[in-house]
Amino acid sequence: MKIDSSYQPTTPPVTQRQTATPAASTGSAQEAVSLSQLAGSLQSSEKPPVNTAKIQEIKQAISEGRFKINPEAIADRLIESARDLVNASSKREA
Repeated sequence: MKIDSSYQPTTPPVTQRQTATPAASTGSAQEAVSLSQLAGSLQSSEKPPVNTAKIQEIKQAISEGRFKINPEAIADRLIESARDLVNASSKREA
């Protein structure tokens, strides 16, 4: 199954990044890391982005017997995804 890349985050993009302040020089090397506000909000959100309306629509169609499965389309998309994975892994190795 191909992953749909049409997801748009609901939070506005962060324009200013928080920067790590250098540690006082005490003779030992120290590193500090900080996350942007967007990264922090993404990390704190527990739910993945889902289209609940679409899920409800599919559930209703299944319960009413209207949901039709197209095995040819499923097979075609599985083969396409497998090709994409093979191509991506061969590009990384090259």
